[in-house]
Amino acid sequence: MSKRAAAPWILMTPFLAIFGVFFIYPVVRALTLSCEQTFGAGHSEFIGLANFRRLADDPLFWKALRNTTIFTLGSVLVQLPLALLLALLLETPGLRGRRIFRVLLFSPAMVGVAFAAVIFAVVFEKRTGVLNRVLHSMIGLDLDYAWLQDHVMGAMIVAALWMYTGFNMVFFSAALQNVRTDVVEAATIDGAGPWSRFVHVIVPAIRPVAGFVVLLSVIGSFQLFELPYLMLNTTAGPDNRGLTVVMYLYQAGFETGDLGYASAIGWMLTILLVAIAGVQRWLARAEGVHS
Repeated sequence: MSKRAAAPWILMTPFLAIFGVFFIYPVVRALTLSCEQTFGAGHSEFIGLANFRRLADDPLFWKALRNTTIFTLGSVLVQLPLALLLALLLETPGLRGRRIFRVLLFSPAMVGVAFAAVIFAVVFEKRTGVLNRVLHSMIGLDLDYAWLQDHVMGAMIVAALWMYTGFNMVFFSAALQNVRTDVVEAATIDGAGPWSRFVHVIVPAIRPVAGFVVLLSVIGSFQLFELPYLMLNTTAGPDNRGLTVVMYLYQAGFETGDLGYASAIGWMLTILLVAIAGVQRWLARAEGVHS
């Protein structure tokens, strides 16, 4: 190989070395680890696909997946429509204080997840919690009402709503600013009302951004860990009502010590997210063809 042909490979060597050490090796090791049963540090036994067969019959895994799916649906079906509504309101022509409202609504996204978990643990606490005290004074709710025991996923959805609605609102605001005003004005002249303009003009224009935001929310929701872990004081709540897939992965790997089973959980989560991303991409292409 001539020096001229070798030059690109020499220049790529640092990247390839870093990529191999910090990406290729961890992926391959995680794959092989999922076929092992570990007994603490340095002790393992190859068991093939037994970890994945164990997952299929593991009620805790399916409960964690169910809880995570409920949280994800809450994020997508509640949080994103609210974010879009706020973006539409902020893009109303002639609105005063637009920048101030935008900063106020986005600011919770700048708060760390750990800090938000502490805040909402106080909000939903029994007797001394802010929510119970407010509802007790308004409707006479029992001060000992246990939100974090009876409505764990609902509390998580509310906390995530506070944290990420403004974050997603920014994406929708950027998309709305790129909607062609001449098309909206033409629809108005043709007699289209606000709802008709929204459905037939605005939604098609922001669909690519909306698809990205939905995918981002789904992936982030399925990776839920810090929020329930800290809100529930490092537990999964009563009857594992706050258990998520990543929390179960953590319990299997670092509390039980079976890193092989934890790796299998991680690969199942990866396969699920890749499948969701594939479906979303297929739907986007199908809509593009039909449009």
